Amino acid sequence: QVQVVESGGGLVQPGGSLTLSCVPSVTIGSTYTMTWNRQAPGKQRELVALITSGGITSYEAIAKGRFTISRDIAKNTVYLQMNSLKPEDTGVYYCNARKSYGSSGYATGDLWSWGQGTQVTVSS
Repeated sequence: QVQVVESGGGLVQPGGSLTLSCVPSVTIGSTYTMTWNRQAPGKQRELVALITSGGITSYEAIAKGRFTISRDIAKNTVYLQMNSLKPEDTGVYYCNARKSYGSSGYATGDLWSWGQGTQVTVSS
């Protein structure tokens, strides 16, 4: 059972920034496509951004231009840098992994059980 630990959330004012971190109990290496997801209050969990095993990044519309996903293979950590935060970004943020196909392809399903997530609250 892979364990995932997300951290870095908190309370931030609109327009502020946060950097989230994700450390899984297995080695990310260049094996997995890593994802950041979020669940807003009363809504379903949704994909925010992903980074493929080859380092190619992709963002959902909610994140484009404001969020940056990255990874540090040596530290076995995936990051989500979030800028220009809005109240609608409030929610619990989770990371997960998907099976990779080559350096840019990936499956649609999440591989691991969801961790505890990290709460992000954007409010004045």
